[in-house]
Amino acid sequence: MNGELAKLVLAVQFLTRLPLRTDKMFTPERMAQAPRYFPLVGILVGLVSAGVFWIAALVLPDFMAALLAVSAGLLLTGAFHEDGLADTFDGIGGGHTPVRALEIMKDSRLGTYGTAALFLALAIKVGALSAIPPIWVCAALPVAHCVSRFSAVCVIASSRYVREEGTGKPVATGISASSLIIAGFTALGAVAVGAVLFPFVSLLSGIVSLCFAHVLMRLFFEPKLGGYTGDTLGAVQQASEIGFYLGLLAWL
Repeated sequence: MNGELAKLVLAVQFLTRLPLRTDKMFTPERMAQAPRYFPLVGILVGLVSAGVFWIAALVLPDFMAALLAVSAGLLLTGAFHEDGLADTFDGIGGGHTPVRALEIMKDSRLGTYGTAALFLALAIKVGALSAIPPIWVCAALPVAHCVSRFSAVCVIASSRYVREEGTGKPVATGISASSLIIAGFTALGAVAVGAVLFPFVSLLSGIVSLCFAHVLMRLFFEPKLGGYTGDTLGAVQQASEIGFYLGLLAWL
C-alpha cells in the first residue's frame, strides 16, 4: 500500500474506533509521521457529528441535536481525547510532584478532578453548540475538530514527551517539518472553508479563543510535567475545540 495512504489509515486507526486492519501497514517510521493526518481525521469526525446534528435537528430541539452530535463524536473516537482530558486533570490536580502526577494519570480509575473536568467539558460543548445557529453548527463541527487536532500536533512539535512509554510514544522524538506542514495546510484549508461559511469576525473570534484555550491548557500541565504525554494531547484538543465554539458564540 502507498506509504502516505498507510500513514492516513494509521492515523484513523489511532484516533478513532473504526475497525481498520493496520497490521501490514504499521512501521515505527510511518506511525511517527501519522500525526500529519490528525487534522484530516478531525474533519472526518466533525463531518459525522455534523451529519448526526443535521438529521436530529430536523425532528428534535437544538439542545437534543447537539447532545446527539457530541455523543456521535464520543462513539466514533471511543472518548479517546476526553479520557486524556480527565486523566490530565486528575494527575495535575492530585499529584504534588511530577512523578506522582504521571502515576495518577496512568491509573485507569477516574478521580474527582477528572470527573468534574469531563462533565464540564461535555456540558460546555453541548451548551455552546445548542446556542449557535444550526446552520453554523454543521460547519463549526468539522472546522473545530480539524483545527483542535492541529492544536495538539503543535504541542508535539514544540514540547517534549516525558514518559518512557504510552500513547504518545510513537511521536516522542517530535514531528518532522514535512508532517507539520501537511497538518498545518490541512488546518488552514479548514479555516479557509470556514471563512466562506462564517462571517469573518466570528471565525477570527473562534480562532483567537482556540489559541487562548491552547495556551491556558499548556500552562496548566507543562510547568508541572516539563512536557507532554498522550493524555495531555487529548486535553489540549478538548480545550481547543471548546475554545473555538465559545469564540463563535461570544461573537453572537
